[in-house]
Amino acid sequence: MIARSSRTLFIGCTIAQLLAGAAAAHAASDWQVIKVGSRDYLTMDNVAKFYSLPANVEPVGKKLRLDNGRNQIEVMLDSRESIINGVRNWLSFPVVGKDGKFLISRVDLVKTVEPQFRPHMIPNLGRIQTVVLDPGHGGHDKGARSPFGCEKDYTLDVARQLKPLLEAKGLKVIMTRDSDVFVPLEVRAQIANATRDSIFVSIHFNATDTNPAAAGFEIYSLTPRGAPSTQDNALASHFFNMQAGSPVDAPSLALSTSVYHSVVGHFSEFDRGMKRARFAVLRQTRLPAILVEGGFLTERGESRLIANSTWRAKLAHTISIGIENYKALVEKKQRPMLVSDYHRRLDGPLVARDATKPPPESFATASIAPVSNSEIQYTTAVRLGEAGTNEPPQVSAARLAAPPGEFTEQAGEAESSAMVASTTPEPEPENLPPTPPADSPPNAPAPTDANGAQTSVVDPATAQPVQNATSKTADTPALSPAPKPRWWQFGPFWHFEP
Repeated sequence: MIARSSRTLFIGCTIAQLLAGAAAAHAASDWQVIKVGSRDYLTMDNVAKFYSLPANVEPVGKKLRLDNGRNQIEVMLDSRESIINGVRNWLSFPVVGKDGKFLISRVDLVKTVEPQFRPHMIPNLGRIQTVVLDPGHGGHDKGARSPFGCEKDYTLDVARQLKPLLEAKGLKVIMTRDSDVFVPLEVRAQIANATRDSIFVSIHFNATDTNPAAAGFEIYSLTPRGAPSTQDNALASHFFNMQAGSPVDAPSLALSTSVYHSVVGHFSEFDRGMKRARFAVLRQTRLPAILVEGGFLTERGESRLIANSTWRAKLAHTISIGIENYKALVEKKQRPMLVSDYHRRLDGPLVARDATKPPPESFATASIAPVSNSEIQYTTAVRLGEAGTNEPPQVSAARLAAPPGEFTEQAGEAESSAMVASTTPEPEPENLPPTPPADSPPNAPAPTDANGAQTSVVDPATAQPVQNATSKTADTPALSPAPKPRWWQFGPFWHFEP
C-alpha cells in the first residue's frame, strides 16, 4: 500500500512537472521576434498578451499606453523615453514602428520591463545583510558646488543620516568614507567587493553648465552588456564595444526601482528617470549597485533645498524606505511599493505625469531630454569649487546667477582595463525570449589592452571587428570636438565614462 501510494505520488509530481514545462514552452513559443536592422524587437501587442495588459489598444499620436491596474507602460514612437509603473525610464533603444505596430527591443523587454513587472521572479536576488554607502567626492575633490556649499559635504551628510536609519532596520552599514577625505574610485569598489550579502548605494548631487533651470532626481544602474548608456544618443555600432555587463543586472535594477519610487513618491521634484551608465563605481562593483542623483546644485530652488539639513534628512529617510522595500523583495518576494502607492498614502490619488508634456510649472523650463543632449553634455563630470557654508546665506539673485570662481584642474582617475573583463552571463527570466546576441556575443575581444591602447570594436550583430571605429574603456559617442572645458569638467571622474 505504501509503495503504491509513493508510486502514485511520484507519477503525479512527474505529470505536474511535464505540464509546467509544456506551459513554459508554450509561453516561450508565443514570442514573435521581429528583426529591425541588426536588432531583435517584439510588438507591444505581444508584450501586452504575455503580461495580461489590455489588447488592441490604439495609440494616441506617437504614444501608446497599456495599463491593467497592476502594471503600466507608456512608450513613444522613435523615442527611448518611457514611463513604467508611474516613473520615467530610459530604454536602451528607441521604440520603432513597423506595419502599424509599436515595437520594443528584446534587450529592453528582458533588461528593463521584466524586472519591474515581475520583480518576484528575479532568480539571483541572494541575501541582504550589509549596505555599502558611498558618499561621493571628498577631500580635494569637492564635486559640484552651489553658492551655499559643496557636493562632497552634502553627500557625506546624507550618508551619515542614512546610516542609523538602516542600522535600526537590522542592516550592517559600511561607508566608503565617513569624513572629508578623498577615496579613489577603485578603492570604493574594493571596499564594496570585500563585503558579502550586500548592496552598494552611491550618493551624489547633479549640476549642468548650460541650463540653470535643469532640475529633478535621477538614478543609475549599470548599462547591460552590448547596449548603449542613456547618454548615448547616436546608437552607432561602435557604442557596443565589449564592456562588461553584470551578473546582478536585474537585482541592481530592482534596487534602483525600489529606491527611486520611494524618492519620487515622497518629493515633488521633477522625475528625470531611471537611467543606465557605465560609471566607474557601478562598473567595478560585483554586487547590486546604484547611483542616486539627489537634485541639481546649479538650479536656484533645488540648491537652496539641498543646503537645508532637514531636506537632506528627508532624502536619507526616503532612500532608507526604498532599501527596506528591496530587502522585503529579497527575503519575502514582496513587491516593492510603487510611486502610486506612496502618493495614495501621502497625498491621495496619483496623477501620472505625461512624458510628452512640459514638467510642472515650478520646473517649466527644465529639460527632460537625456543627459547626452547639449543641455548636460558634461553634467556627469566632477565639479570643483570653493567650499561654502552648510546653510544658505542671504545672497542676491545676481550672485545666484553668477558662475563659480576659480577652479582647480585634477587629473582623471585611471581606469584599469581589468575592470571591464567579461563577467558571468546573467540568467534569463522565465518564459522570456533569450537576450539577443548583443548581450553576450561570442569570442569578443576586450576594447583596450592593459595600457589603454585602442583595440578592435565588435559589432554585436556579427561579433566581427568594426572598421574605422574608436574603442575606449567605456561607451563614449563619437562627438564633434568638445567645447573648451569648463570648471566642472575636471577632477577624478567618478561617473564620467572615459
